[in-house]
Amino acid sequence: MKNVFEPAVSTEFISRINQLTPQTQALWGKMNISQMLAHCNVTYELAYENKHPEPNAFVKLMLKLFVKSTVVTDKAYSKGMHTAKFFIINDERNFETEKNRLQTYIQKTQQLGPQYFEGRVSHSFGTLKSSEWNVMFYKHLNHHLEQFGV
Repeated sequence: MKNVFEPAVSTEFISRINQLTPQTQALWGKMNISQMLAHCNVTYELAYENKHPEPNAFVKLMLKLFVKSTVVTDKAYSKGMHTAKFFIINDERNFETEKNRLQTYIQKTQQLGPQYFEGRVSHSFGTLKSSEWNVMFYKHLNHHLEQFGV
């Protein structure tokens, strides 16, 4: 698993994102390109913004028991995997806005580095190691960039 805290990995992600256009089509799934970018931004919103309501204690426990291992381990996501409600983007989004937001989040994550994320509490999974944050960020974004052929 590549390390999102390394400048070369951030540069690679940004380069891949720059290959996308508003006309880029998905190889699988239901989202269009702008929705996918907005969907990927949710991961970073959860890390940096108090924008989404936290799950209640029971839901958080279920997420930790049944979902966390899928998200923070290096096993690839399957195509068409179910996602949390707040990750679902049904409305139209502006391609350039979402693209710029995503690139800014990628750079911010790399610049803050692993020390910022070590022991940081996740919205859904409780306290995570920086290595788990890395896997979560990398695996999710990589999955969706592959979905759109970059």
